[in-house]
Amino acid sequence: MSDQNLTCTDCGKQFTFTESEQEFYQSKGFSTPGRCPDCRAARKAARNSGSSYGSGSSYGGGSSYGGERQMYAVVCAQCGKNTEVPFSPRGDRPVYCSDCFRSQPGNSSGGRSGGGNRSGGSRY
Repeated sequence: MSDQNLTCTDCGKQFTFTESEQEFYQSKGFSTPGRCPDCRAARKAARNSGSSYGSGSSYGGGSSYGGERQMYAVVCAQCGKNTEVPFSPRGDRPVYCSDCFRSQPGNSSGGRSGGGNRSGGSRY
């Protein structure tokens, strides 16, 4: 194995993919980089700062694409309490507050597992 000269797909600049980097990438199962170190660092920084360039995630507690999560005011189908949910209710299924959702059969853990609850209602 010897050093490779590669061309960055973002900026077009030539960069060297050293033998030690190749060994590291291979040991981790990574493919050959398409971006130079500067462009990789810029992309990572943009992703971590919440900019719209490659940012945002629909998983976890954060908001997506740097904006605030839109919440919808609803009334719990079980207790009648006013609450907010992070999705637009469709109207064909009951929507519960967090407490009532947890009390539904099959939701004793209080977590989101298996893609939803068994009662057919929505979590909030």
